[in-house]
Amino acid sequence: MHILIVDWSGPIPALKYGGTERVIWGLGKYLYELGHSVTFLVPDGFTGDFAKSIPLDQTKDLNSQIPDYVDLVHFNYPPRQPINKPYIITMHGNPKPDEEIDKNTVFISRNQAARYNSNVFVHNGLYWDDYGQPNLENDRRYFHFLGKVSRRVKNVFGAARIVSKANGKLLIMGGDRWTFRNITRGWRYIFNPKIMFLGMLDDAEKMKIMEKSKALVFPVEWHEPFGLVIIESLYAGCSVFCTTNGSLPELLIPEVGLASNDSEELAAAIRNFRYNPTKCHEYARDQFNAKKMTFEYLKIYEKVIAGENLHSQKPTFLPAENNIKMLS
Repeated sequence: MHILIVDWSGPIPALKYGGTERVIWGLGKYLYELGHSVTFLVPDGFTGDFAKSIPLDQTKDLNSQIPDYVDLVHFNYPPRQPINKPYIITMHGNPKPDEEIDKNTVFISRNQAARYNSNVFVHNGLYWDDYGQPNLENDRRYFHFLGKVSRRVKNVFGAARIVSKANGKLLIMGGDRWTFRNITRGWRYIFNPKIMFLGMLDDAEKMKIMEKSKALVFPVEWHEPFGLVIIESLYAGCSVFCTTNGSLPELLIPEVGLASNDSEELAAAIRNFRYNPTKCHEYARDQFNAKKMTFEYLKIYEKVIAGENLHSQKPTFLPAENNIKMLS
């Protein structure tokens, strides 16, 4: 089977920020290792030896850029035109309430699918060999936050509040700088010596920080479709404490963390939790890897190539399922 993987951001692989790029890099690698052919159609290029690469020109007709030899096109964003080849669309974000959703859409968590009246989903997985084996014997003395700090819904200051309640130290990774909006919302944390902002880090730097962290504190106030930072942190041996919005509760088991919208409960948990870096690492390694994800996509590819749609009706936004729970 020859799969064309299409994404409108890049490069592949991601150097710093780029969740979708990390996922499709791992997907392409495992498809190749399983004996399939892969071509990337991306605007900013592909660096690797397991796939072909075609530069995506977003000003041109998509069908004219799809080679005749491919069997299926795997989009990682919704195309704005009919596609002549068998295709699927992985929905990495949250569609707007009035957005039309294609019948061949695959969601990335059970929760995300349910919020759009669907049961078709594939959990993201990462190619863990690229991350290396973390040091699970390190002395872990602080907590971390990982995400774009400029996005209010990521709630970096909610994380700072929880860790401060537990009298802990928080290292913040993500984003290039504090913004005016950050400062006005959380100035008391910016000048707290136990709250450290490290900015945007590459994968190696990020792993070094997480290898010495007890846990990711991630109290988001939006419906996180999946949350790669959850599984990256788990892989590094960190527990996870987060809100119950979006997919986050389905990514955890009791042995590796807690999902709650009560800041006092989360603060108490991070003080008293029985941390087990090996359990966290093995759970992420075994449950959220690129090989497992790839096998799930192969089942979907075969169904679509056989002429079936993934949904009989187009998925639709369900208002009641999309209510946000705020951190108390």
